Parts: sequence; C-alpha cells; structure tokens
Amino acid sequence: MRHDIEFDAEGVTLRGWFYEPEQGTAPAPCVVMAHGWSATRRIYLDRFAEVFAAAGLAVVVWDNRGFGDSDAAPGKPRYEIDPWEQIRDYQHAITYAQNRPEVDPDRIGVWGSSFSGGHAFVVAAIDQRVKAVSGQAPLISGRATFANVARENNQVVNPSIFSDDRRTRAAGHSPTMIPVIGEDPAQVTGIPTPDAHAWFTDAHERLAPEWHSEVTLRSLELLRGYEPGSYLPLITPTPLLMIVGQDDSLTGGNLAATAFQTAAEPKKIVFVPGGHFAAYTGHGFDIAATASRDWFADHL
Repeated sequence: MRHDIEFDAEGVTLRGWFYEPEQGTAPAPCVVMAHGWSATRRIYLDRFAEVFAAAGLAVVVWDNRGFGDSDAAPGKPRYEIDPWEQIRDYQHAITYAQNRPEVDPDRIGVWGSSFSGGHAFVVAAIDQRVKAVSGQAPLISGRATFANVARENNQVVNPSIFSDDRRTRAAGHSPTMIPVIGEDPAQVTGIPTPDAHAWFTDAHERLAPEWHSEVTLRSLELLRGYEPGSYLPLITPTPLLMIVGQDDSLTGGNLAATAFQTAAEPKKIVFVPGGHFAAYTGHGFDIAATASRDWFADHL
C-alpha cells in the first residue's frame, strides 16, 4: 500500500510516497530513496519501491527540493541542484522514516541512483543511522563527469559563464537556466548525451509529465565541485552495494569500478549490461532491483 506523504526539511516541504511493507513483522526496516540529476520519483522509482516493499521493507521516496511536487527553499529558485542540500534532505528523510510507527528506527537503508547514488554513499559515510547502502550507476567524480557532460575540450562551457551568472544573481537578477537535455552540440546542456535525451524524453511522455527540462546554470557548477567517491573508504563498517552499468559513459562505469576498490568490506559490486540508464528497465532492472532488494533484506 502506498501513501502520499510530505515532511519538513528545515523549512522546505518535501513530498513523496510511503510504501508499507507487504510482509514480515512490524516495525519493519525501511529504505529511503530519491532520484538523480533533475529526475522525479515517477520516473521508475515506484518500480524499485514496489520490489522492496514486496520483500518486507518499508520505503520512503520523495522528489528532491525544487523538483516535482516538492517545494524549493524560500528565496531560492526551483530547478537548482545543490548536492549538499540534497544530502541533508536524505538525512531529514531518515528522521521522517524513524518517526513512523511502521518503521524500525534502527534498521534504515539508503538507496540512490546516478547523482543520488553518490549521495547515498556520502550519507552512509557521515550518518551512523544508516545500516546498509546501495548506489546504482553512481556519480563518483563531479569533475570527471563535468568533463563528459560539458564537452570542455570543445569550449562549449567557458568558465566565465559561471562567474557572470553569480554576479548577475548577486545583483538581484534571475538565475541563468540551461536545458537538462538537448541535441545542439553548441548549446550548454546539463546532460547532452544521446541516451539521456532518449531516456528523459520517453520518461516525460509516458511517466512523468511534471518533469521539467531545465536547471540553473549553477547546478552544473555545483556538479563540478562534488566528489562523492572520496567518501567510499569512510563507509565501513556499513555494508555497501555498488551497481554499475558496464558501458556507462556518463558517470563512468570504469571510474565506479575502480573507485569501488577504495571501499573496505563489507561490500559487493554488481554489473548491469548496458549504459548509464540500463538499470531502469528490462533485464537491467531485474538485475539491479533484485541486487538491492537482497542486499537490504540481508543487512537490515
């Protein structure tokens, strides 16, 4: 059974769903989960949550602040992606889950995918309430991913645009906005890869009419300074699962597999055939959802 929920994140209302566990005893372990860069919860997260709930796990899933049904912070624009704000929102979601009577407050897991896959690892490293973590197609290095998405060698992103945007915003003007996806190689785009264009376009048309193909330019700058992979060695003794797309050219499958070696036990890595988005549908989803389900069931 799924319920609409909302909870406070230090003055920002976040909205999402709570899934009751379909079996097992109460109070149950709980997985908290949110989506990646600009995506909303209706883009396949319900499918993962249903798998977890069927295995006896409660689930809290929400839209990131400023996206989907969630509010933006007062005085801040919508569609701005600040990784550290989103990390703190994971911690607020953990608190919300702990306060629900259906949830065992001592058995909390965190799940994330893509950008939020990096968040899940950071939260597991800094918050001792986390008892298991799963990061799917995770962002490991913002600097490395920025080089992929910004096509820096082609001079599409001149560093001066970030400075200009900051000065403009400080003067009281609206932030510079960029599209999340696009097909013009000369345009600054958040995720300019062809597979991202196809995935988001299909998801918007079929699953998530609320999804908005626009983010602030500062979101791209904040991405560049975010290095969640550096937290991997700090996660132990919390059990860590990493799910990697074998041909992920966006956040880097090879980069993730290499970074996995820096984490201490207990840990496990699972490879999904295909690219960055392969884990959301078809056989890739079966592999990824089953791996996370079993990891949480075993360790929570």
